Amino acid sequence: MSARLKIDSFEIHDDSDCYVIAEIGNNHQGSLEKCKELFHAAKECGAHAVKLQKRDNLALYTQEAYNKSYDHENSFGTTYGEHREFLEFGAYEYRELKQYAEELGITFFATAFDLPSADFLAEIDMPAYKIASGDLRSLPLIKYVAQFQKPMIISTGAGTLEDVQRVYDAIAPINNQLCFLQCTATYPADFEELDLRVIETYRELFPGVVAGLSSHDNGIAMAVAAYVLGARVIEKHFTLNRAMKGTDHAFSLEPIGLRKMVRDLRRTRQALGDGRKRVHLNERSAYLKMGKKLVAARDLPVGTVLTAADITMKSPGDGLAPYELENVIGKQLTVALKADESISRAALGDRVESIA
Repeated sequence: MSARLKIDSFEIHDDSDCYVIAEIGNNHQGSLEKCKELFHAAKECGAHAVKLQKRDNLALYTQEAYNKSYDHENSFGTTYGEHREFLEFGAYEYRELKQYAEELGITFFATAFDLPSADFLAEIDMPAYKIASGDLRSLPLIKYVAQFQKPMIISTGAGTLEDVQRVYDAIAPINNQLCFLQCTATYPADFEELDLRVIETYRELFPGVVAGLSSHDNGIAMAVAAYVLGARVIEKHFTLNRAMKGTDHAFSLEPIGLRKMVRDLRRTRQALGDGRKRVHLNERSAYLKMGKKLVAARDLPVGTVLTAADITMKSPGDGLAPYELENVIGKQLTVALKADESISRAALGDRVESIA
């Protein structure tokens, strides 16, 4: 039985559509209204979830990092602390956004970057939790979030397989609602560094865990490749305009890209089928037109004992199939045939059973 994960009402498993997370992060630029626009656009594009990032900046960063100069074109403050505080939403914004997401019918959750943020999200009653790649080795945070007994989606960028195994061993006794995302922690990520086959490795080593991809590459094709390899969760950064101010916009999808990615993922699930080879009803007219049948190569009188020279293959394919050639050679015609006329079983004297 394949791994399964339920987030809100959506069941994620091998036979399901891919669960698509529009990672908004800080692309809202500190604006509640802009964030709502992103939620609405993500829903219109077919995403299942939207995600933010929650930080308690004073608890998260050292004083040196918090006070470090951060004055450049993508900065929202003169220091890194000012920049981060400008982009940080509090309880009012999170409750507004949760209500708005419920009205839209899209799932909303966030990444917890520290223990106070985990508690904050628990108070908001998030339906799931994300752990960022940078916290793959932060076992105290991971175990703390695991005890909330909500689905956990963990990115594994810049980590080793040993790191991932350590996380699994720590969480499994506490919470089995788990998804590992293969991730390359560069922004954007080069295609040759995506390592998509790690998805197969995760599925083999952790059969009870849903595998997915946090995709930082430019484009949408790798999401489809990941789905074919077994990924059933795709996280992709999302923006309204890649030219907007901020560090993440340049490698984010705009609405047209997200819409196409969701469309292609759904088509991929449909296209994969179940492994059984079939002849579909819609193929029959094409086969009739392009296929071949056995016909008389020239006028043949009654009583002719057929040789290979008496028979040829021609379209349409509405008669005896060419693979029957060896069974036809040596048989005697019971009726005369004109050139190009189908060689039927009745013409060979074979008994043809009627269908009542």
